[in-house]
Amino acid sequence: MTMASTPDSASSAASPRNRDDNALVQIADLQMHYRTRDGNDIHALKDVNLKIGESEFVSIVGPSGCGKTTLLRILSGVLARTSGDVTIAGRQLKGPSPEIGVVFQAPILLPWRTVFENVMIPVEVQGRNREQFGARARQLLAMVGLQGFEDKYPSELSGGMQQRVGICRALVHDPSFLLMDEPFGALDAMTRESMNEELQRIWRDSQKTILLVTHSIPEAVYLADRVVVMTPRPGKIVEIIDVDLPRPRLLSMQNTPEFGRFVTAIRRHFNSEGVLDA
Repeated sequence: MTMASTPDSASSAASPRNRDDNALVQIADLQMHYRTRDGNDIHALKDVNLKIGESEFVSIVGPSGCGKTTLLRILSGVLARTSGDVTIAGRQLKGPSPEIGVVFQAPILLPWRTVFENVMIPVEVQGRNREQFGARARQLLAMVGLQGFEDKYPSELSGGMQQRVGICRALVHDPSFLLMDEPFGALDAMTRESMNEELQRIWRDSQKTILLVTHSIPEAVYLADRVVVMTPRPGKIVEIIDVDLPRPRLLSMQNTPEFGRFVTAIRRHFNSEGVLDA
């Protein structure tokens, strides 16, 4: 297990595909301040530095209010940062980009559109070729086990199935970077475990770069190549932990001493203050 007390030293110890010369996403000196409606100044993010390699899976954990979702909103291009640089695929991020897909906490499917029509929303918004990406949408739905459900409506699907549709929608325009904001938090424990297995397989098959925000430390360890640990507000990175467990990972691995050591190493950051809501 490789650990580091600062983001810079963690990056240098990472696996070959995480090296600086293969970074897809680079975040440098990111700061975020905002003012609430009642006039209070909030320092949400402080000195965030992170590099994410191509096809890497990174998880972020931290207490509620530490800026995890704010960071994802900045990386999705829908929220302007106060200062700092963000580059994706070598280009400065200045707003929403077709290089980015987002999976939300809830699938947010349009109830009057079928499964296929919901998946196709980014294609329509971006003016892409409907025939070409329609074929991709059907391939993605088949990949997540929803072949035959293309003409169903969201109300006819379970919660886990709806979230699979949300993942397909985020991937349909073939982005290189997938952001996931606590996508399985509303699911029951057994469905969540099933979705963790499904996400691992989707990531392995698609080779996308994924950044996942989660309140579950075991989920973060199970899925990620690296786990980024953030402090209470103002959120900053206190440690990046390399998870060198073998892949593909099985759920039974969570019962092993090796897995437990990673969970304990992350949890120690929160136990003293009791701020983790995992």
